[in-house]
Amino acid sequence: MNRNNLAIDVEAILDQAKSPITNDCCIYRVPYDVREVNPDAYTPKIISIGPLHHFDQRLQNMEKCKCAYFKEFVSRAKNKLEDLISAVEDEEPRLRRCYSENLEMNPYELVKVILVDACFIVELFYRIYYKEWTRDDERMFNALGNIRIDLLLLENQVPFFILEKIYNLVFSSQHRNLPSFLELSIYRFSQYNKQILEPNFTICHFTDLLRTFHLQHPWPERKNFNYKDIPTASAFKETRGKFQINESNCILDLQFSKGCLKIPHIQVADDIEILLRNMLALEQCHYRRDRNIADYVYLMDFLINSEKDVDVLVESGIFFNWLGDNDAVAKLFNSLGKGIMFDSKSRYTDLFDEMNVFYNDRWRRKWTTLKRDYCYTSWRTLATCAAIAIVFLTLIQTVCSILQVV
Repeated sequence: MNRNNLAIDVEAILDQAKSPITNDCCIYRVPYDVREVNPDAYTPKIISIGPLHHFDQRLQNMEKCKCAYFKEFVSRAKNKLEDLISAVEDEEPRLRRCYSENLEMNPYELVKVILVDACFIVELFYRIYYKEWTRDDERMFNALGNIRIDLLLLENQVPFFILEKIYNLVFSSQHRNLPSFLELSIYRFSQYNKQILEPNFTICHFTDLLRTFHLQHPWPERKNFNYKDIPTASAFKETRGKFQINESNCILDLQFSKGCLKIPHIQVADDIEILLRNMLALEQCHYRRDRNIADYVYLMDFLINSEKDVDVLVESGIFFNWLGDNDAVAKLFNSLGKGIMFDSKSRYTDLFDEMNVFYNDRWRRKWTTLKRDYCYTSWRTLATCAAIAIVFLTLIQTVCSILQVV
């Protein structure tokens, strides 16, 4: 073994060694143990945005559409193509640092991909905001499919700062009163902006925007959480606990008072799993200390163990089940937390404690046991009442007989 050559090779490895995660990193490849639970939830089906899925052959049909929009956007730029290229080229090192893995693209390839994809998004959002939507647009997107969900996937992003830079470069000098690109983005995804947030916050990308829409403002403090015997929805109902709809526009706004757990209404449709999984993946990778979506998912996982628990939430109006099968809803919420690291803190710590005090009340638990063992069906209830009546009448007869003897 030539030790000199080995030493040279090792030194070369050390020189090239760099941390793949930097402060600029915000777009992640979903961790394997999270992805394997449901890979389709993180994989674009129609359009690739950014470098991570650019070479997927299934998504090549959309490339012609992106190029057509890119061409229209360049015409709006009024001969600023060189400026657009320079704007992205200047940011190439920072753009590369925004991704959690080492990109195999050279600088030229990365600039080209980011430029076309970013200009496509800006042109698309501009047309939607100003209602410059043509029949050709409708036919094209009807044929290709709805790309809205693909634009929200964690792996399918470009950094928001480059979108703003390109947008401002082309439009800020032309229209002084033009809305910001954040306003255009909020408008595009307005169906998720239930709290009607104003554009006074910052985001990393569209997955981050989706998460921001769902956060409670201001955020409650997260406290140390010790796992206890948190009841399921059906078990809680058996102890005379109640469920009601909380009219709040924030799905995280759960409240407990006087034996009643109030939960915001949620429509359980096909896209809810995709949206929740991508927000969870973002928190897993980027917001380790502020995992508010994960807190909500864990709470729902505690409440739901079976179809019976979903029945309770559907009957109370909290869930509107578009999936049709309540057992499918139970399996959905039970699988969301798989692969996600459990945190020792929760924003629902006080709520958990209050629920446990109510649920573990001694007399209430005895009543629950009595009801479960002797009144679990109408016939069983009738038989129990009859038995009690017989015992009561026998007792009266015995007392009367004693009184006669005396």
